[in-house]
Amino acid sequence: MAGLILAGDVGGTKTDLGLYQVAAGGDLQLVREHRYSTLQFKSLEETCLDFLADGAKVDAACLGVPGPIIDGNAQATNVPWILSEAKLSSALGGTPVRLINDLAATAYGVMHLQHTEVAVLHPAENPPARGNIAVIAAGTGLGESALAYENGSYYAVASEGGHTDFAPRGEEQIELLRHLEREFGHVSYERVLSGPGLVNIYRFLRKRSGTPEPAWLTEQIATGDHAAAVSNAALKKTDPVSVHALDVFCDIYGAEAANLALKVLAFGGVFLAGGIAPKILPRLTQGGFMKAFLSKGRLNEILKRMEVRVSLNPAAALIGAAHRAAAML
Repeated sequence: MAGLILAGDVGGTKTDLGLYQVAAGGDLQLVREHRYSTLQFKSLEETCLDFLADGAKVDAACLGVPGPIIDGNAQATNVPWILSEAKLSSALGGTPVRLINDLAATAYGVMHLQHTEVAVLHPAENPPARGNIAVIAAGTGLGESALAYENGSYYAVASEGGHTDFAPRGEEQIELLRHLEREFGHVSYERVLSGPGLVNIYRFLRKRSGTPEPAWLTEQIATGDHAAAVSNAALKKTDPVSVHALDVFCDIYGAEAANLALKVLAFGGVFLAGGIAPKILPRLTQGGFMKAFLSKGRLNEILKRMEVRVSLNPAAALIGAAHRAAAML
């Protein structure tokens, strides 16, 4: 097997494209890659053609995209594009194209991470030899997926689990839910587990605390990324409300990661992917996340047998899409 393939990871903020050479033994060699602002072009076709402007002809293409894919078409959840396998294939001169859910691409990608590209939050106690894998990724939105294990192979299962109902734990989170219901109506996990979700938690706690926002933080928020300003203040412990917001975020993240782990019986492990987890890793390792993860009553003993890991490689979805494209040859 040999050929040139195009892989992509399309997100609400950025779109990563990679050109890979598939060697005779099946190994993937990165030729080049580029990160685009997703709104830089009006369509995925324009973005891919710009990337391949040097005339490279690919033999197959696979791209991870947000949202459900139905009959080769997708209306991306956080991207203003209509995505179509047929249209992209036509734009690429008839190249076979496959669109897969972005978290399915991430799920395939985490299987190829190196030891140094993973941080372990919880080593499994007496883990089974193999089993399903759960993947949850907070970033611009919240993605969830799983790898189902059968007969020596893993198959990604796409989902829109990030849009399921937020289930609060404790009085404070119940108040948070009621606050967000007044603003949004339906409150999904994505409303609290994402960059905008952290901002939602912070705004609620700032109002609830009755303390004014520090002028320096107001300035940072006004001139940059709101979620980044809050998380940085929390990690540096320069603003108590931001610290509280990130702690609540980690608590909810741990609880929902465990929910997903139980739903798919993730004895093969649980991966935290996406852009947020690596950035807040110091907070994730301080115990709040795992305390919430291991708060499922009678099922705690089951959860203890699942290793919980953080993907430190931001290209996991791109790597996963590349391997699926290689399988098309």
